[in-house]
Amino acid sequence: MPKKIALIGHCGPDSSYLRAAIKQAEKDSRILSADDEAELGHVLEETPDLLLLNRELGGGFADPLGVSLVKRLRASHPGLKLMLVSNYVDSQTAAVQAGALPGFGKREIGTPRVIKLLKDAIGVGE
Repeated sequence: MPKKIALIGHCGPDSSYLRAAIKQAEKDSRILSADDEAELGHVLEETPDLLLLNRELGGGFADPLGVSLVKRLRASHPGLKLMLVSNYVDSQTAAVQAGALPGFGKREIGTPRVIKLLKDAIGVGE
């Protein structure tokens, strides 16, 4: 069964780069996306293997901060794997403290480190 990875709150260009990195990590993966609360609800119904949250989600969410969504999702979906995409160390630290896996910055997308983080998060071998 293909792994399902969801992109949450990412703009078009970032989504394209993230999609390419995801396919490097697992070519048969299914990529979902959400840019607002309603779409997020549909994504969660699909039981994704990993959510990649943008640091700033935009106006379609109850709270536009990715770390806030990590906290909310951790409380309502304790087994869900979450990862923040942000170049800011303080945001990464806050996300991990809120229950996310260690994430990565946008400048790192496509690097071997990110591919390994994604593989580890979704449980696929090298």
